Amino acid sequence: MPRLVSSAHCGHTLSPICSLARSLVLGMAALFIAEFANADEEAFAPLPDVPDAEAAAEADMQPYTEIIAGTSATFDMLPIPGGEFVMGSAEDEANRQDDEGPQHTVQVEPFWMGKHEVTWDEYEIWMFSLDVQRRQVTGEPRTEYDVLADTVTRCTKPYTDMTFGMGKAGYPAICMTQLAAKTYCRWLTAKTGRFYRLPTEAEWEYACRAGTTSAYSFGDDPDDLDDYGWYYDNSDDAYHKVGRKEPNPWGLYDMHGNVSEWVMDAYAEDGYTKRPADMPAGQWWLEPTSLYPRTVRGGSWDDDPDGLRSAGRRGSDSSWKAQDPQLPQSVWYHTDALFVGFRVVRPLHEPSDEEQARYWSVDEVPKDQRQ
Repeated sequence: MPRLVSSAHCGHTLSPICSLARSLVLGMAALFIAEFANADEEAFAPLPDVPDAEAAAEADMQPYTEIIAGTSATFDMLPIPGGEFVMGSAEDEANRQDDEGPQHTVQVEPFWMGKHEVTWDEYEIWMFSLDVQRRQVTGEPRTEYDVLADTVTRCTKPYTDMTFGMGKAGYPAICMTQLAAKTYCRWLTAKTGRFYRLPTEAEWEYACRAGTTSAYSFGDDPDDLDDYGWYYDNSDDAYHKVGRKEPNPWGLYDMHGNVSEWVMDAYAEDGYTKRPADMPAGQWWLEPTSLYPRTVRGGSWDDDPDGLRSAGRRGSDSSWKAQDPQLPQSVWYHTDALFVGFRVVRPLHEPSDEEQARYWSVDEVPKDQRQ
């Protein structure tokens, strides 16, 4: 079955829409048939040209700027080289927690990672169907990829302003559940024709460390943190625009602080002992089997410096929904997690259709909200 590819790699027999359809179908064939029948008669808008996004091998990987078609939103992706690192913290690291061990060696495959955390500028396009609304107002045609993107589930509208007055344009999106972050990645994949997902916990720590072995990517002294991250002592009780501090050695911003970031994994204090011995940790994640807890990494504007260390981990819990007045409470929002956001990754080697389905699991979505 063909994988998701950009229009430049669709060949002469499969159009972008057909290639996407075969990869994304996964139980939604009946819905797509009607869409495709109408699509055959459409005059589509041209697909954005993002040539640097294509790479046949790690040596070919370049930074690129992704374009969300039909909007003014873009975001930057940076190549992360494959390699090996020691995951977790040393027993003598200051403020080490028991859930950061045992240390173990991990081999990680190359991937691209968002230069910044996902901002409201990007996230609200999916959240409020702003791309669809814009086309309805302007009459502009959709792209071939939009045919599939428009069928991906969108979250229900929030009952309040999820920025809580802290800022929107250029600020990291917050208060989403892990499910919402995963579904955004699924929509983004359909929208762009390039496979996006959340990082595994191993990939996240590997990218955060960027070849370092110290407590932070800039060293062991938390007194230097003011130059690299937003945390409790310097944040003025709010998140900040992305990219305002110094990046880590691989050019990634806000890996320490600003907002904690969702990864694919469930959280377990002994999670590092659960990895199968015959499976590389960089290709494995602890799949959630219950709603709580799930893992966020990096610490936030509301944390002390020790929570921003490269090895620091935190699990979600039900108190993150305490203010949600809805019954049942929303599967899309953590109304009390003003400190949680995410960033996206894109592996060089695209996973199989079955693996993509696991990354985009919608088991938590109420049946009446699924598409």
